Amino acid sequence: MDETEFWEIVDSSREAAEGDPEEQADLLLERLLQLDPESVLDFARHFEARFNRAYRWDVWGAAWVLLDGASDDAFDNFRCWLIGQGREVFEGALHDPDALADLLDDFDEEVDGDAEELGYAADEAYEQLTGLETPDLELPPAPREPLGTPVDFEDDRALAERFPRLWDAFRP
Repeated sequence: MDETEFWEIVDSSREAAEGDPEEQADLLLERLLQLDPESVLDFARHFEARFNRAYRWDVWGAAWVLLDGASDDAFDNFRCWLIGQGREVFEGALHDPDALADLLDDFDEEVDGDAEELGYAADEAYEQLTGLETPDLELPPAPREPLGTPVDFEDDRALAERFPRLWDAFRP
């Protein structure tokens, strides 16, 4: 599976779910169950690589502003959700996390920003297809600490300066 096919699967599941993260995870699982186990592992590799790429302080800061706070677990779930938003939103957020203010059509912190189940879809599909747990994906290890310059999440003024568009859009 190449990167284009990965994103097509993500996009089709999001569009069919009309943006509902839980429904998207269910639809993604259904789609992955139509693939052979090696293709499911390829999907898992693409997902995990992007999940690790998004482990950055500036992305966490954007999540903090959008969610009005984001613990370690909430940030993990946010990164799954961010991947689920598709290539344009994901790459745009990595290029400039503050651009999420423009990239997101709508954001409801009660529903959006949390898509933990998307992160498990490939594992569940592989297990259902083979009866086995997902093997090691043979990817470089995830960073131990977020990449980039730390952000002081408790300093509203610093967050507003670092993420002015997000702050104006979601923390008026």
